[in-house]
Amino acid sequence: MKLFSSISIAATGLSAERLRMDIIASNIANVNTTRTEDGGPYKRKIAVFKENLDNSINNNKLGGVEVAGIVEDTTPLKRVYDPNHPDADEEGFVMMPNVDILNEMADLIIATRSYEANVTALNASKSMFLKALEIGR
Repeated sequence: MKLFSSISIAATGLSAERLRMDIIASNIANVNTTRTEDGGPYKRKIAVFKENLDNSINNNKLGGVEVAGIVEDTTPLKRVYDPNHPDADEEGFVMMPNVDILNEMADLIIATRSYEANVTALNASKSMFLKALEIGR
């Protein structure tokens, strides 16, 4: 029902931002992972969002946001000299993940603020519906 589309849109935003925070947490947890199941160091993951257009009833009405995919970051891996590391090559260098903890924390703050904005929008919609019900009494 189109009456509750604002709540539906905010809900899609909440789901998307929660996924983005989960991916950021995974990146932070693997900041020092030099060996994965695929071989090689961990590669930073990024959530890609796209708008979800609802064309079924009204053309070009926004239907929220959806996750288009999770992609690996293409920035180069870090090469660190540590000859005592078990994954060091013959020259003593270790390939480290391309995760920068400062960027991850900044992204986490942005995702948190976006999540909070969606909660505020959801609460505003809920409040408007409650006021409309009070008027109807």
